[in-house]
Amino acid sequence: MKSPLLTLPGAVPAEGVDEAVAAHYGDLFREQRALADGTGFVDLSHRGVVAVTGEDRLAWLHLLLTQHVSDLPAGRATEALILSANGHIEHALYLVDDGGTVWAHVEPGTQEALIAYLESMKFFYKVDVADRTDDIAIVHLPAGSIAEVPEGVAVRETPHGRDLFLPRADLESYAAQAGPPAGILAHEALRVEQHRPRLGFETDHRTIPHELGWIGSAVHLQKGCYRGQETVARVQNLGKPPRRLVFLHLDGSEVHLPAAGTELRLAEDGPEGRRIGFVTTSARHHELGPIALALVKRNVPVDAPLVAGDTAAAQEVVVEP
Repeated sequence: MKSPLLTLPGAVPAEGVDEAVAAHYGDLFREQRALADGTGFVDLSHRGVVAVTGEDRLAWLHLLLTQHVSDLPAGRATEALILSANGHIEHALYLVDDGGTVWAHVEPGTQEALIAYLESMKFFYKVDVADRTDDIAIVHLPAGSIAEVPEGVAVRETPHGRDLFLPRADLESYAAQAGPPAGILAHEALRVEQHRPRLGFETDHRTIPHELGWIGSAVHLQKGCYRGQETVARVQNLGKPPRRLVFLHLDGSEVHLPAAGTELRLAEDGPEGRRIGFVTTSARHHELGPIALALVKRNVPVDAPLVAGDTAAAQEVVVEP
């Protein structure tokens, strides 16, 4: 469903999976600076929302997720993954338990497949799983924001800000008093700056958690069995991931950003060199200029100059080789 905030002055719709919300409201860099300064908000109402209730909700989710949640305190935010049997990432959940319900927001359009999997794993556990996307909208407040949080709204508070599970009917009235809106492009630029991976952007059909630095933040290494744990343990104890996430500073003289999927090569090999990786997300940052996240082969030298298509790129290590 398209966000009603697309009717705000200057709103330009985003593209791809984010098309239901605004890319920006007329001034990308101003919106980024506002978020960096702790003001304004981001409309993430296109994201899927899943609620899990019942007395067994935490113990049950603990068996399915990569994160340790069996004794998750009420109000503490966390994130978790669901893996395939081969350890590949299938879902990413951003969670909080409010004392009676586990709330999770997920990538747009992925909630149906997630719920289908969760429903198939209920067995005798006392849990109920519901798709709340139609009546709950996610609103992001940046770190340092003093915007009021309505009473009774579940909140995920992290070092990067607060995610509000706001009644969708209240979205327009809340936006009117929450400060200047910032589009998804501003939110994405800060995400890239913070080296935070996103499902469907930094992942493909064979991505494993180690490649993206999701160990620790979304994968707990001392918890019990879950699907795909064998791969996680094997890579952690015996092997190394085949790829690693890097942060790129892109040549600022280029007019166009390299699109997702743009091939990376070693600069010394020229345009006909072998492919050593690809761009996953690129953005224009208000201070850093053009930047990107990318996946490269593990053995690429960490100080090697790269080329993204025709654009020169200098890499910073996110995941150690």
